[in-house]
Amino acid sequence: MTLRRATIADLPAVTALQRAAYAKNRPLLGVEPLPLLADYAQVLADYEVYLSERDGALAGVLILQPRADDLLIWSVATAPEAQGRGIGNKMLAFAETRARALGLTCIRLYTGQPLTFNIAWYTRHGYVYERTEDMGDRRIVHLIKQL
Repeated sequence: MTLRRATIADLPAVTALQRAAYAKNRPLLGVEPLPLLADYAQVLADYEVYLSERDGALAGVLILQPRADDLLIWSVATAPEAQGRGIGNKMLAFAETRARALGLTCIRLYTGQPLTFNIAWYTRHGYVYERTEDMGDRRIVHLIKQL
């Protein structure tokens, strides 16, 4: 598996993978997952987008937003056919490496409250509950990890 920075030429592949990866969350959330409301051309312009490739195929997308005091993992998504192969774990590890390279000691992320499997997965990787945010049509759980 390799990880490389996405370019605008990757826009169709990034959009397709995000849609495929988050589709299973729609019925659990009862609303469209937040990452699927995004304009990915703008995401590519504003954030750091990394592609995880395996055997020449796109297997995962990691979207990071460096901020003054932390690194926000905006999205970590694995292609449905590649799930369970450690790709998500490697992307989380890369996010930690990236945060350290930027001189940051804190990583934050959020996920939908009903997505207990996501919360459990992040917890196994050292993230802890920070707060729950009510957005009107959904509740999201914010998690944090100190490096």
